[in-house]
Amino acid sequence: MEEKKNILGCFVSAEATVFDKNKTEKEKLIEEAKINEECNLFCSYIWGEKGIDKFLKTLKNEDYGNDLKLALFQFYIKPIPYLLQHLKEIESYRKNEKSIGISIIITDENFFSKSEEGRYDFLKQSILQKMDLLAEVVKKKKLDTNMVQLKSDLERILSNN
Repeated sequence: MEEKKNILGCFVSAEATVFDKNKTEKEKLIEEAKINEECNLFCSYIWGEKGIDKFLKTLKNEDYGNDLKLALFQFYIKPIPYLLQHLKEIESYRKNEKSIGISIIITDENFFSKSEEGRYDFLKQSILQKMDLLAEVVKKKKLDTNMVQLKSDLERILSNN
């Protein structure tokens, strides 16, 4: 099996849902359908025709060093309060995998209530802001990843798309 070479990747989670126990089955089904619709909509911004994942995959890990193979943007769509309390902005560096997870929370306010352009702007800005957190970990762990170049290349591809 061929090893993946892209340094940036995406993961989406929308499973955790809390239903009001006082709602009828029909109300719960309607709410679940809305959640599925929102998840599909969000995923189209990540993996769809104009999805940002296509642009992120143009950046190859060997171009930036040997210590970081994958920085995974973990998008959580409207996480339940318990999950929200336990999510870290950036996870610990996994030395064996040479990877790190970076959380981005998706809500009505920051994504679903915005226009298409506003949604893309939010995603681009969020990703670029998280790169600063990643740079801190790279520096602290003394990884050889060229974060200046990675962030510059990322800014370039996101601004062109």
